[in-house]
Amino acid sequence: MNHTEALSSKKPKFMGKLLLQAFLIVVAIIQLYPLVWLAFFSLKDNSEIFSGHVAGLPKKFLWSNYARALSDGHVLTYFFNSILVTAASIILILILSSMTGYAITRMNWKLSNSTMTLILLGMMVPIHAALLPLFMVLKHFHLLNTYWSLIIPYVAFGIPLAVFILSSFFKGVPRELEESAVMDGSGIYRTFFSIILPLVRPAIATVAIFSFLSCWNELMFAVTFINKASYQTLTVGMMSMVGTYITQWGIIGAGLMITTIPTVIIYLLLNKQVQESMIAGAVKG
Repeated sequence: MNHTEALSSKKPKFMGKLLLQAFLIVVAIIQLYPLVWLAFFSLKDNSEIFSGHVAGLPKKFLWSNYARALSDGHVLTYFFNSILVTAASIILILILSSMTGYAITRMNWKLSNSTMTLILLGMMVPIHAALLPLFMVLKHFHLLNTYWSLIIPYVAFGIPLAVFILSSFFKGVPRELEESAVMDGSGIYRTFFSIILPLVRPAIATVAIFSFLSCWNELMFAVTFINKASYQTLTVGMMSMVGTYITQWGIIGAGLMITTIPTVIIYLLLNKQVQESMIAGAVKG
């Protein structure tokens, strides 16, 4: 093959990469546009919003919308409640699901497969179907209007998917690592926490992100089980602000922006591990 033929063969590859990059840029712009629009929206007043200049840059950057959202709209209280409930739920989901997945996939006992099937059945239970029974149970144990009224359901509905993800990664860990640890005198807990968990960090990051999104954005349980404003989360708080500040759309936009920022930060911190998890899952598949 001469030099001319080599150049001609490289042209289709270059054009293909160029078209792919252009397509990905367009997709990225489409995905990021709502966030940029919300950021501009949160810095405007009603007169500018209703004048038809919703999508462009604000004529005057009203940072006071964020101050009023935090103070008058009690967004800081809702934000703290969401952080507390979400963090507690994620920690419990990761601890319980990782131990359960490890016990099912790495230990030999009779009911391991039946237990796995029973846990995975939880993924098929619609949240709406469990709403009334959960309400009655929580009312019976006097847990309504407490943080536990949200943490317990979030953990219960988050465990099945977490066990499913983590179990698939535990199966790929060579048993020789555990055997070597036992020969070195490590117990089961030290082997699990010091050797096995570090190897499945991508799966843990994936479970953490999925759990964060489901807990942070959840509304139905938060509306049904919490009536006291001091325990309400951001999703409920934002919904109540629509009635309180029906004409102050800039303040509502600021509250929504505050709600969105933690999600972006969490993903930026864990996106590398999630990508590794997807690649590992594709290779296993």
